[in-house]
Amino acid sequence: MRRTARNTIVGVAAAAALAIPALFAAPATAGTSTAATTHRSGSTGTASWTSLAAAGEPDVNPLKGFIPFAGSYTAFPYSMEWAYFPVNAVMTGPDTFDWSALDTALNAIAARGHQTAFRFYLDYPGQPSGVPQYLLDGGLATHSYDDYDNNGVSVSPDYDDPNLRTAIDHFVAALGQRYDGDARVGFVQAGLIGFWGEWHTYPYNGDGGQPNWMPSDATQLEVLTDFTDAFHTTKLMVRNPTTMNASLPIGYHDDSFALETKTSSLGWHFMDNMVAAGATDTWKTEPIGGELRPELQPCLFSAAGCPVLEDGGDNDFAGSADQTHASWLMDHYAFETGYSAADKPAALAASTSLGYSFRATQALVPSSTAPTTVSVGLSVANVGRAPFYYDWPITLSYLNASGAAVKTVTTSWHVSDIGSGASTQFTGSVDLTGVAPGTYTLVAQVTNSLAGGLPIRFANAAQDATKAGWLTLGTTTVHSASTASWHGQGGHGGPGGHGGQCPRGGLRAV
Repeated sequence: MRRTARNTIVGVAAAAALAIPALFAAPATAGTSTAATTHRSGSTGTASWTSLAAAGEPDVNPLKGFIPFAGSYTAFPYSMEWAYFPVNAVMTGPDTFDWSALDTALNAIAARGHQTAFRFYLDYPGQPSGVPQYLLDGGLATHSYDDYDNNGVSVSPDYDDPNLRTAIDHFVAALGQRYDGDARVGFVQAGLIGFWGEWHTYPYNGDGGQPNWMPSDATQLEVLTDFTDAFHTTKLMVRNPTTMNASLPIGYHDDSFALETKTSSLGWHFMDNMVAAGATDTWKTEPIGGELRPELQPCLFSAAGCPVLEDGGDNDFAGSADQTHASWLMDHYAFETGYSAADKPAALAASTSLGYSFRATQALVPSSTAPTTVSVGLSVANVGRAPFYYDWPITLSYLNASGAAVKTVTTSWHVSDIGSGASTQFTGSVDLTGVAPGTYTLVAQVTNSLAGGLPIRFANAAQDATKAGWLTLGTTTVHSASTASWHGQGGHGGPGGHGGQCPRGGLRAV
């Protein structure tokens, strides 16, 4: 991902994670079942699972689709923003840091309801060096170059220098200590090495008589291990799949997407490298992202298409998405310039095709009950290309006739448990004690960990039907406890998975 100077650093407001405490039943294997409920006569009956109508993937969902360089745009929907930072913007000494530049950017992006994907660099062609000044003053060896219109502005450091290696160790450890699990952060790319932090120094890679400016394998592995040691919650990415990194808990980013992506006879495309590294299943646990090749961004979704830029290129977006299972891609053209009315539908379809897509297939909502504990359930399928990689919970809320929430609970149901092409049935019970008699609509959403962040919307016709950001599951009429004898029962899980009886008091409400 390459960009001019104005996008190097952007701008902040603290975003606390949404805190709705709860305990709830864990998921069970998907299937058709019934759960015990009660009737006004006082007898115990059954409430059947009700089918929910499907619809297309919403235009925007968190941590997926096309994203821009950080900023406010209206031409195309988005949920995440991209930012670069030079290491010397935050590292002021061997063990001293000023995080204000990064925090300012994260807060500004969070204020727009978005998460940030970012990378730090030491060498960015055309930009002043990102190497901390104390290292340069200490005699760190560097290489000047004119390639990529750099004209000597930036320099390539000696990555194997012991002082630089120590600095990287300390920097990554401090970065992880401060930002691992930060709700403002979507993904962190392990940059630092090579031009743009993209883990290459081409043409200075030892071929054709050129010097090799890349660090040794030992240094590369040390940097990768620094990142995986420092980040345990926030997902990581690195540019090139190799046997060195294939066994690490780290994803990948393909920054020449749809041109040099699919397997080929050339042996060096992104998926060629994935195959050689034995990393073709990495997407099942770690994210794949990147950048739609910049030259393809203006024309790939037009009727005329784009010219093929090089031998072996194919301009195949859908095929590239199928092979990589990518969740998100930079496509700044969509935001800064914007697609024409004729091209935008195809671009939007490509964006929404990336990553996960959750479709609720059935809901268990008792039609009537006393103010007591009732069984509820939701079956969800992931019809998208990839999983969702964070443990965001499903939140349930009962709305009155005015649309106000009278009971909101956070479950332990996590859509991250649902792999691409799989489905899961979640069951549990909600305590409606104290809820006034009346008819209430039960709605659900996958709640973003970022306060004010976009919730995950479902690919269902009833999404946003009752309340924006929420999927309508059904209605329940709560009767007065004095009108009949009530004997409510808790829910039960299906076979397999983490199913089983949900105990009373299995969640808390706010």
